[in-house]
Amino acid sequence: MVMIILQIVGYQNSGKTTLIEKIIHQLCENGYRVGTLKHHGHGGKVMLPKEKDTTRHAEAGAMVCAVEGDGTFLLHAKGNWELDELLCIYERFPIDVLLIEGFKHAAYPKIVCLRHREDEHLLHLKNILFSISWQRTDGSFFIEDEQAYMERIIAYVKGEQHVCDRS
Repeated sequence: MVMIILQIVGYQNSGKTTLIEKIIHQLCENGYRVGTLKHHGHGGKVMLPKEKDTTRHAEAGAMVCAVEGDGTFLLHAKGNWELDELLCIYERFPIDVLLIEGFKHAAYPKIVCLRHREDEHLLHLKNILFSISWQRTDGSFFIEDEQAYMERIIAYVKGEQHVCDRS
């Protein structure tokens, strides 16, 4: 089975992380194995937990270090990673759906989260499946219409809904 990729994009505080949590829950309830990848777009390095052996390995200069325990695997890798390189890593895991938070300009199908009307220029991105808005507007789901947009997401994952490219 080919991994389905769905991006969730929008500006800070637009509801991306909350939406992803809801999507994960819904997909898992429907039997899908879900992975996530978040772009840390706020600047600065992603930090490892302090005073842990893996952190000490990284600080000593290891380019890649990881820790596994009790069914959990955490990976830390230094470098300027392109999305395609990261996706190659995810292809090694037994997941059905990968939800990507951020990477706005990547070419994967996406849901756009709109907090403010001035964010609507994001609707010119490529491969938009639909948008969710904090204001009632034509062409977007209202943030409180959760059942409607969740049904659309499930339909997309099942292959019943296609991308509407607005560009």
